[in-house]
Amino acid sequence: MNTPVLETERLILRSFTENDMDAIFELFGDEEMNTFLPWFPLKTVAEAMVFYESRFKGQYGKKCAYSYAICLKNDDYPIGYINIGPDDSRDLGYGLAGRFRHKGIATEAGKAVVERLKKDGVSYITATHDIKNPKSGEVMKRLGMD
Repeated sequence: MNTPVLETERLILRSFTENDMDAIFELFGDEEMNTFLPWFPLKTVAEAMVFYESRFKGQYGKKCAYSYAICLKNDDYPIGYINIGPDDSRDLGYGLAGRFRHKGIATEAGKAVVERLKKDGVSYITATHDIKNPKSGEVMKRLGMD
């Protein structure tokens, strides 16, 4: 299974596409969102295309991946991302544009992904967060990760 579309009360979780380049640039160019992420903020739309090719499109070609754009149902425009690492670590990662934080969106998206993983027979996931980012740890707790 590769990134099946998921829906929640407020969200659509789907694959990123080449049509999402502006959103990818906005998200991954946002210095605040990227403070605790393992890459440098994007500086150009050309960098966003390279990022998309390496981080998303490459995953979508695999037999199994969970690499989502988080979109509000009302406009289907990516406001964040959530994914499970493709290797045996199965590391959970997520990020949201600033104006969408602290509204339960990461938790809502995370619950949908965790339920899908369980349905697909995935027996575990892992996650870590920077000690300076306790809100991310709170999301993990709400997903049942202690």
